[in-house]
Amino acid sequence: MDRKVGTVSRGVRCPIIREGDDLATIVSESILEAAKSENFEVRDRDIIAITESIVARAQGNYASLEAIAKDVEAKFEGETIGVIFPILSRNRFSICLKGIAKGTKKVILMLSYPADEVGNELISMDQLDASGINPYSDVLSLEEYRHHFGHTTHAFTGIDYVTYYGELIEEMGAEVEIIFSNNCRTILDYTKNVLACDIHTNARTKRILKESGAKRVYGLDDILRESVDGSGYNQEYGLLGSNKSTEDSVKLFPQDASQLVSDIQKQMLDATGKHVEVMVYGDGAFKDPMGKIWELADPTVSPAYTKGLEGTPNEIKLKYLADNDFKDLSGAELKEALEKEIRKKDGGSLVGSMAAQGTTPRRLVDLIGSLCDLTSGSGDKGTPIVFVQGYFDNYAD
Repeated sequence: MDRKVGTVSRGVRCPIIREGDDLATIVSESILEAAKSENFEVRDRDIIAITESIVARAQGNYASLEAIAKDVEAKFEGETIGVIFPILSRNRFSICLKGIAKGTKKVILMLSYPADEVGNELISMDQLDASGINPYSDVLSLEEYRHHFGHTTHAFTGIDYVTYYGELIEEMGAEVEIIFSNNCRTILDYTKNVLACDIHTNARTKRILKESGAKRVYGLDDILRESVDGSGYNQEYGLLGSNKSTEDSVKLFPQDASQLVSDIQKQMLDATGKHVEVMVYGDGAFKDPMGKIWELADPTVSPAYTKGLEGTPNEIKLKYLADNDFKDLSGAELKEALEKEIRKKDGGSLVGSMAAQGTTPRRLVDLIGSLCDLTSGSGDKGTPIVFVQGYFDNYAD
């Protein structure tokens, strides 16, 4: 009988992870216990994915706002800082902002509008259209912003982020001035010292600012690249990908986890004789069409993965073949023709082939990361491990 099930994604529970835990062993044992409990077998090319959060927790990769402040103060020497293009998030940016403010005497906070980089809206497009303001050219002071838009709140959190961020800065003893612009060069009219807080466009932002005469330019990825007084750090991403841990500390994006994924792969091979793939994943890089928010606040979907997850899908579109090449076939004859066409791929690239049009042109780790992020969720499911089976299967298998 033909197999009737394709890809299966399972959330797997494990103990609460603490600093210093042997994560490779915990993950491997949790998969084996789940397989026994749910009566499934581990197969070659199954995928084990673990959240970046438990990796960072096991590494003890945390930093206090004092550590952030000390690094900021050292880089900017206490001068006024332009903090530009932060995302609107209590979880992702509030403690970072407090640390930044603590490290200086004045912050010029420049917010993009009508929304931040990942889609959180300060104002709606309808409000912007009604105002007659051109977001590509117009710079607004706080007073002008309030005149046109009043006190708006985020649709999901109920927070007025303009007020909230301003109060956080003042709470740390710094003076604050808030402006609104989508042109990074605008900040240079206020200060030549800039901290670019955008996530995926920060390299370009920093380049433009340097070319435009900025004195000191750093990004969030430049803060806490090294330990400050024993703090956690991330040698590649700095504060990018950090999350609020407590009211005065953040959990950083995990440090190099390449050895971890290799260790899990080896332990599973030793225990089952099967060669599985392993990855660490963060935000899944998908967009909510209603809330307009991208799940993309981490600098990358997967900071570490085994070699078998490199590349992009190499698939043909079944409905294209069924509607074109084999439009006169049906039933068993159509099934046989489709299976034969799939087998003809034989590992060759389908880039440019009409039969591949419409297949998703994303990296495997990004696609799998989306699946895993949706499976594990971000709340109380308690499944920071995801076990994926059948992802590399096809209709001919």
